[in-house]
Amino acid sequence: MDTPVLNLLPPSREIPAAFAASVRSWWSVGEKQSAISEERLLRRLPFYQPEGSTSTPNHTSPVVAHSSRINLSSPKQFINTFSIASTSPSPNAPPPAILLHGYGAGLGFFYQNFPALARWAGDRQTSVYALDWLGMGRSARIPFSVKAKRDDIPGRVAEAESFFVDSLEEWRQKMGLDKVTLIGHSLGAYFSTAYALKYPTKVNKLILLSPAGVPRDPNYTMPSREVTDTGDTASSGSAEPATKVKVDEIRAAQKAAKKEESRTRRLFTYLWEEGWSPFQVVRSTFVWGPMLIGKYSSRRFTGLSEEDTRDMHDYIMNITLAKGSGEYCISHVLAPGAHARMPLVDRISELKIPVTFVYGDHDWMDPEGGRQSVENLRKAGNGQGRMYIVSNAGHHVYLDNVKAVNDLLLKELDRQ
Repeated sequence: MDTPVLNLLPPSREIPAAFAASVRSWWSVGEKQSAISEERLLRRLPFYQPEGSTSTPNHTSPVVAHSSRINLSSPKQFINTFSIASTSPSPNAPPPAILLHGYGAGLGFFYQNFPALARWAGDRQTSVYALDWLGMGRSARIPFSVKAKRDDIPGRVAEAESFFVDSLEEWRQKMGLDKVTLIGHSLGAYFSTAYALKYPTKVNKLILLSPAGVPRDPNYTMPSREVTDTGDTASSGSAEPATKVKVDEIRAAQKAAKKEESRTRRLFTYLWEEGWSPFQVVRSTFVWGPMLIGKYSSRRFTGLSEEDTRDMHDYIMNITLAKGSGEYCISHVLAPGAHARMPLVDRISELKIPVTFVYGDHDWMDPEGGRQSVENLRKAGNGQGRMYIVSNAGHHVYLDNVKAVNDLLLKELDRQ
């Protein structure tokens, strides 16, 4: 195969630990650097064809991957899309799988899951997609607003959900896809479920990784742990069917941690209700922002190599410091503490498709909602609900125990 006529990407900067380095990082942020930071992650994949590459495609590869912007019908609206397609697609292939990231994240977070899913796409002669939600990642950062009054909870939730769900539906139509399987993480899992409820004939199955917005309040979900938990990547462990004993163990640990939350929670609640997003708070620190993000990156991705941690930090920094948009949905769909204003556990029984819940064994999402959802599906006549607990994993279960989650994804994608 010919060598691509592309310049090598500049290496990521060191994660800033001092003010001067933070200032330099802050000045470097922008659309060009954002694209480079995503490209670094994707070029790890041997089947990825960068835009502008003049290399001869490897015809022996069962898949090829590309990045693109899919324009929507409204002006200046587009969805950043990563596509992995079989080089010999079959008309009898299973529906394509779509990876959907969580709150304030982006498709690059799944870079360690793409190889396994690419093998599945090649073996099954189908496709896999990952995309950035409208208003997040590297998709269009358009203004986000909700017209419903503060006390009109159903109205607020419906408007916020429609912003994401309807743009996903338009993307599906633009891509010419029929039924799809949705694999969502955290808030992406919440919106994936909302999509399935609104467009039930277009979803083949749901795989929900540490989903947000499932249980009723009160519960032991602890979003503050996102910035305190470490992320030691596991090389062992597996995904096992959830038992009541295991769910109770996780909840007991969450309950103990919740008692130790700081007094700043009162301020956090006020800012949440006023519509502030965590990323808005980071952006308001201006040149200090990269250093704050660096503290998160250094703690959360300790299980990655030094180079991978730097690259993830640069990627996160660029999408975090970009113009605020879809992130402002958070206070409309979730109450302070990440409790759903309209919990999925009370809505999910309408679904007639396979639904799989996946939690880490030290997750900060309360797994009781998943357990009850599977039971509610069963009572409604849908025995296709499943729930798994992944050992040695937290909220970013797909990053914390890559092999166990990849194995589980392939198993669930093939489940009849």
